[in-house]
Amino acid sequence: PTASPTASPTASPAPNPESVTIMFFPKGSTPDVPSTSSIHPRKSILIRAGVGLLAVALVGGSLIAWRVSAAKKDAPKEELEKTYEFAKGDLAVLAPVELGHVVPISGTLKPVIQAVVKSKVAAEVAKIHAQEGERVAAGQVLISLDTADLRARYDAQMASVAEMKARLDLAGKNEANNRQLLQKNFISQNAFDAVSNSAEVARANLKSAEAQAAISQRALNDAAIRAPFNGIIAKRMVNVGEKVSPDMSVVHVVDLSRMELEAGVPVSEIPGIKIGQEISFTVDGFSDRQFKGKVERINPSAEAGSRSISVFLSLANPEQALKGGMFATGKLAAQSRGAVNAIPLVALREEGGQSYVFVIEHAKIARKPVSAATRNIDLGMVEIRDGLTAGAQVIAVKMEGLKAGAKAIVKTEATEVGSSTSAPAAKMNKWELLKTV
Repeated sequence: PTASPTASPTASPAPNPESVTIMFFPKGSTPDVPSTSSIHPRKSILIRAGVGLLAVALVGGSLIAWRVSAAKKDAPKEELEKTYEFAKGDLAVLAPVELGHVVPISGTLKPVIQAVVKSKVAAEVAKIHAQEGERVAAGQVLISLDTADLRARYDAQMASVAEMKARLDLAGKNEANNRQLLQKNFISQNAFDAVSNSAEVARANLKSAEAQAAISQRALNDAAIRAPFNGIIAKRMVNVGEKVSPDMSVVHVVDLSRMELEAGVPVSEIPGIKIGQEISFTVDGFSDRQFKGKVERINPSAEAGSRSISVFLSLANPEQALKGGMFATGKLAAQSRGAVNAIPLVALREEGGQSYVFVIEHAKIARKPVSAATRNIDLGMVEIRDGLTAGAQVIAVKMEGLKAGAKAIVKTEATEVGSSTSAPAAKMNKWELLKTV
């Protein structure tokens, strides 16, 4: 018998712990999963840990995103769900009030009567008779100009006058003689008219020479520059030896017996201000002293680029204690226009140039734009011309974070509420204080 050859069994290669084999199996088949003993122990631990961390990160991130999204969606809802509690003293009611008030006035004082004296002739300054700060009387000589040239021109004009007088005398005699000759028919009418015309020319030349002499006389007199009124020298612009020309400023004279103040007043306040109305002033440097004045004039139109009208006030200053340039402040009591609808100033809010208030309507906070007018700082009240109806409940306390649409409760007793979302209750605001007076 022939023996069949047989193959000797060969050993399977050991798995490489550094490699990972991925195998795919048909659907429904049961793969032979190798034992974990065939995978390196350290690699097995790392793979399991990585898969676990990835799962935790995915779940945690999703949870955080969901919570943030839910918080954003619920924030406005939670804000509106806040309930603000107010005491009775925290609210005010729009109602008629006698809103007599004062208008603040301020400005720089200046003398009512003042003048910048100018030279009328061209000449050199010869002498100065008054210095800055000195009192002068009307007509007093302040500056003397050199009169040499002016005197020479005057003398020349007077000589011309004398010459014209002599020519007129001769022309007058010729006219008289020729009139007699004309009456005797010794000369013609034309000849007499020529002589008579020469006499008329001589008369006209004399008048012209006399007028020129008068101008020279006036220029000679103007060489003495005089004070136009009783006052004080505020400023001198020239010195001895300087040449002045016509219309050149040489000295500034002021009369301090009456002072004037120009102040800009809002257009809305003008109806309550009348000419002759009195006002009290305080002036820098005289803090403990009150000065009396009155409204002298009111401009008929507002200043360009502003909503104010200039009001001029005069102050008597017999002691001349007040000086030009001093700053004065005062309060002008504007005439009342009767009762007007008003609320406390603290209730008025401003945003973007728009005035508004918070009111309570149907147990909720509502924002109402309003048109504010006259304000009385002393009373702490402001007139409301539009935006509210009589009897509207206005929140008259300053609170941050108030939202339109939030719930509001008005407590019957003024008590402190400890909730962080509640308004502090006030015992009595300015509005109720006014109602009790």
